[in-house]
Amino acid sequence: MDIQVVEKNELRVVGISWNGSYTETNKIPKLFTKFEQRLEEISFKTEEPVLIAPFHSRETEFTYYVTAPVEKITEIPEGMVGFTIPSKNYVVTTHKGKPDEVENTYNLLFTWMKEYGYEQDHQALSLEIYKEEHKEQNASGDLHFEIYLPVMVYK
Repeated sequence: MDIQVVEKNELRVVGISWNGSYTETNKIPKLFTKFEQRLEEISFKTEEPVLIAPFHSRETEFTYYVTAPVEKITEIPEGMVGFTIPSKNYVVTTHKGKPDEVENTYNLLFTWMKEYGYEQDHQALSLEIYKEEHKEQNASGDLHFEIYLPVMVYK
């Protein structure tokens, strides 16, 4: 597995959100379907054909967003949210495989971070980035997406 540390520039996104427990993660795929049905409502989408899924992890639950990157946040469609993700350093890798293998990819990333002395920044959003070129593959259950975990930087 290829893992690296990158700095990602600020992103502006608009999309939908979901909050629930870890036992309810089976609801997340439906979020993508719901969001794609409303994608045309979003103004000022960037040219980059991706969906960005930021999320907050907490001990007992998490908040997951399915969003599109935008040039600017002006009009947010009803029932959607818009926000800016600040520039940040991330440990990044690509998950390739079945949905039930995603947790393994995250665990490998956590192990790598510990081994190389990186501490996750729990105040920042983690990201999953889904590229258009993998859309059909992902829909068939053969997932291919990038995982970005925010890390602390000590100067």
